[in-house]
Amino acid sequence: MKIISKNFKLLTVFLLVIGLTACSDDDDNNGPGIQTTTVVDVALANNLTSLAAALEATDLVTTLQGTGPFTVFAPDNDAFAALLADTGLDLDNLSAAEKTLVTNILLNHVIIGENLDATSIVNAGSGYLSTASPSGFGDSTLSLYFNVDAGTVKLNGGFDTTAGADVDETDLTATNGVIHIIDKVLLPPTVVDMAIANPNFSTLVTALTTLTPGTDFVATLSTDNGTSPAPFTVFAPTNTAFDNLGTPPAEDVLTQVLLHHVIDGANVRSSGLTPNGTTSPETLQGQTIDITLPGTSGNIADVTDGAGNSDIGIVAVDVQTANGVIHVVNKVMLPSL
Repeated sequence: MKIISKNFKLLTVFLLVIGLTACSDDDDNNGPGIQTTTVVDVALANNLTSLAAALEATDLVTTLQGTGPFTVFAPDNDAFAALLADTGLDLDNLSAAEKTLVTNILLNHVIIGENLDATSIVNAGSGYLSTASPSGFGDSTLSLYFNVDAGTVKLNGGFDTTAGADVDETDLTATNGVIHIIDKVLLPPTVVDMAIANPNFSTLVTALTTLTPGTDFVATLSTDNGTSPAPFTVFAPTNTAFDNLGTPPAEDVLTQVLLHHVIDGANVRSSGLTPNGTTSPETLQGQTIDITLPGTSGNIADVTDGAGNSDIGIVAVDVQTANGVIHVVNKVMLPSL
């Protein structure tokens, strides 16, 4: 075993789960004598002992014994061993702050209210899910990105093969949900992590890194960068939006263009926009943009950039990360230069 080295500790986990399961067997929703097999039971039956120990350490066993349904992306024992080695966390001796951290990490692997089997995920191809982790600003729950490539499902990974987690085993079914086993622990992502995860933002990532070497955008969009404060609201143009822009401008102009897509010090979700009206936040570049609800031509909202272009649409909203939120735009926003 990778995380629990003492046999009596593992026995404690098993006895705890067995006791809770026995209590749930006569649940009023199931009727007396009807056996339930929860996602925790299924995890133990598939030797996910490290996950069980982490759930016990954070008092989440009873949560996942609930009605659900739950979709759980369960890291294997090796994944938890790597996490503990990297962080120095000790599940047997967590401080209050560490317990909160581990709790939020675990909940970042749980989708509440959906029973998503492998077929439904593969058929969707890609998309965002809302996890149970309240690690976003204002207790907003974190988003999880999934992407299917040649039949392999990757979480928060996308075109960067070193990032995210692969789904190695699917459809371990329980009476209150389903478990899919993954090979890494998913830490709360930043806005940069989530941009890297989605292949539709590969041109944006190239612009932020390769094409603007004079500006460290990764540091700029970090939580503690010393200048622009988190949280950040990022309007992310798709690859098609950049293709329609044509040849990228010179680095100094491109830097100003990219800064025109960022609001600092605010986690502006769609619910925070003015309904049936216009919101005009100032961007990190220094000029304002106008966001108008409702949108036209199928857009969720319409945007007028600093240069006066009013044919920009917000087409997806509220991709929540640990240090900000991302909204997707269908055209590159230009400042007045």
